[in-house]
Amino acid sequence: MSPEPGLALEPPALGPEVVAARLAEVRARIERAAGGPAPVTIVAVTKGFGPEAVAAAVGAGVEDLGENYANEMLAKAPMAPRSVRWHFLGEPQRNKLARLAPHVYLWHGLESGAQAHALARRRPAAKVLVQVNLAGGARRHGAAEEDVPTLVGEASAAGLDVRGLMTVAPRSEDRDQARHCFRRVARLARDLGLAELSMGMSGDFEVAVEEGATIVRLGRALFGYRPVRGSLQMPMGGAQPG
Repeated sequence: MSPEPGLALEPPALGPEVVAARLAEVRARIERAAGGPAPVTIVAVTKGFGPEAVAAAVGAGVEDLGENYANEMLAKAPMAPRSVRWHFLGEPQRNKLARLAPHVYLWHGLESGAQAHALARRRPAAKVLVQVNLAGGARRHGAAEEDVPTLVGEASAAGLDVRGLMTVAPRSEDRDQARHCFRRVARLARDLGLAELSMGMSGDFEVAVEEGATIVRLGRALFGYRPVRGSLQMPMGGAQPG
């Protein structure tokens, strides 16, 4: 019987050959969605998986890895080759910036001026994406659409290298909702003269590519379902997936 979407299962057997096969399939789907070869960066999201996922991704030729939780990145990054580009996908909490900064290639979740100034103090000229919240609700991260231009300007003035925007589509089986979200964020990025668009996850990355995504963030599509809560053995007691 097939698992329900989002259901956490026992850890899958992961190896470079498994991830490489899934990566090839993902790249083919991206090319079909883009209507031809497309320079889309695939970020392999290892959140919730142990070090074996990092090893499998690197062995499959993945160069960009992503983490949502500071403790997990701090546990995994020292074990990875120096060539890996780490993307931090969560909220850049100020009390973790000093420890995270040496590892992070691109910060995806900037959502406030306070975060921008704190990061600029710890990591001048850090490369960032401003997260846009189109889903609404207090539990959703990101800046409101109307606040994004001001935040982009404030982050740039603080000395950060604002590369583009990032968003998470509303959770829905309706692909048109995701498309509408991605289209609005792409239009906003164009209006602001920003080149990078981090949009799309395992369930909607093809729609995101159709709407102009330059970065997609994939966990399940590459690694399968995440381990059950509490099954990870992280060297530094990494945070559990949400």
